[in-house]
Amino acid sequence: MWKWTKIIGNVNQRIFKANYSESKAKTIKACIVGSGPAGFYSAQYILKHLPNSHVDIIEKLPVPFGLVRFGVAPDHPEVKNVINTFTKTAEHPNFRFIGNVSVGTDITLQELRNCYDIVLLAYGANIDAKLNIPGEDKRNVLSAREFVGWYNGQPNLDKLNPDLSGESAVLLGQGNVAVDVARILLSTIDDLRKTDITEHALEALSKSRVKKVYLVGRRGPLQAAFTIKELREMLKLPNVDTNWRSSDFVNVKEQVESLPRPRKRITELMIKSLEENKSNEGNKNFLPIFYRSPLQINGESNVESVDLTITKVVDNKAIPTEDVENIPAQLVCRSIGYKSVCIDDAINFDDKRGMIKNTNGRVLQKDANTPDIGLYVAGWLGTGPTGVILTTMNNAFAVSQTIIDDVHSGAIKCDSTKPGLDPKKYNVVTWSDWEKIDKREIENGKKSNKPREKRLSIEEMMKIVKS
Repeated sequence: MWKWTKIIGNVNQRIFKANYSESKAKTIKACIVGSGPAGFYSAQYILKHLPNSHVDIIEKLPVPFGLVRFGVAPDHPEVKNVINTFTKTAEHPNFRFIGNVSVGTDITLQELRNCYDIVLLAYGANIDAKLNIPGEDKRNVLSAREFVGWYNGQPNLDKLNPDLSGESAVLLGQGNVAVDVARILLSTIDDLRKTDITEHALEALSKSRVKKVYLVGRRGPLQAAFTIKELREMLKLPNVDTNWRSSDFVNVKEQVESLPRPRKRITELMIKSLEENKSNEGNKNFLPIFYRSPLQINGESNVESVDLTITKVVDNKAIPTEDVENIPAQLVCRSIGYKSVCIDDAINFDDKRGMIKNTNGRVLQKDANTPDIGLYVAGWLGTGPTGVILTTMNNAFAVSQTIIDDVHSGAIKCDSTKPGLDPKKYNVVTWSDWEKIDKREIENGKKSNKPREKRLSIEEMMKIVKS
């Protein structure tokens, strides 16, 4: 029995080696849709670990980097350093950046699959989850995604024009994005001038009269969604007092010792800050509130206040009570998460969860529970909008390894006749074109001692490309 097991094992090993040698000999053409962290990390991994692979990244905008460019706060330049890693990937001889091409509009998914052996969808989550409460459509009720895009130079969001003439802003949600918005609203203009924040946002914030920013969460301090790094930054903001409600921390101190280390550290920081609660006249105020859920947004045409249902936490869930609190607000931002969109009818998409149905990154066939071999998904499009850039990197590497395993096992029949996308058929922005835009943005930034001044519209970007 042992002999037969060994013989079968040796045969399987030879088959695997033969398939590996075959995949090594052939040119494997892979296409990644989306140039954010998931896309670039996947390209990096595939190029490194799959011999003779050629990788194209297709991006609907003329500029790369997705969430790193348009989502990371301007006062977090260290997070944007990952762009240096992505640029090294882009300089690989077997890599192409194909910008200004929209899958689902300029080209269908099936046409793309006809051009490549492997298609990996990694275009992220770019629409907002909604509250679905009365008053959500009032003037100056925005999504955090829109507000972040406004100050980060996302195309066409420069026209958002938020009204910052009121004293009070309410942020619904307590994740890091909500804290980013709070920090930008409360930071000094002198500090913001040193960043790559857009000029129109800097101008508006310089005239802002916002002095109070409420950060509202449905659950309690033990379930706070922001990280300790983000909280520390808020606590250190000059001329900003952080004011907690002591009623939110009843019996919290007694539970600290039993908490897991990360949760223990952030809870200890909140308690320490609570014990130092102070309010200096003339200072701005950061006001985190727990056990509150948005019920209704009030006002005539513009928002004037928010009704919050008071909640209690049972089994880690927020349960509404009959009690309601009203908070004055002239600006409201909801920050309750993102959803992906389906860019092609051929995709097996879960509309309710806003993500592509998959198993370990292998996209499932429509009306079937089996993988559609050759089609993959990575990042928030496949996992839902959770985690930070490091989380996305780990997911992208794992999905890329799945792709490599499928190549080596022979599940993907690599066809050396697959042509790849023909750039001549589209108004393509290449990597060298992006470098022109990049250079112009940096030059314009130097005029005002900023790292860069981003181009705000696709038309502006294309003019630079063609100049």
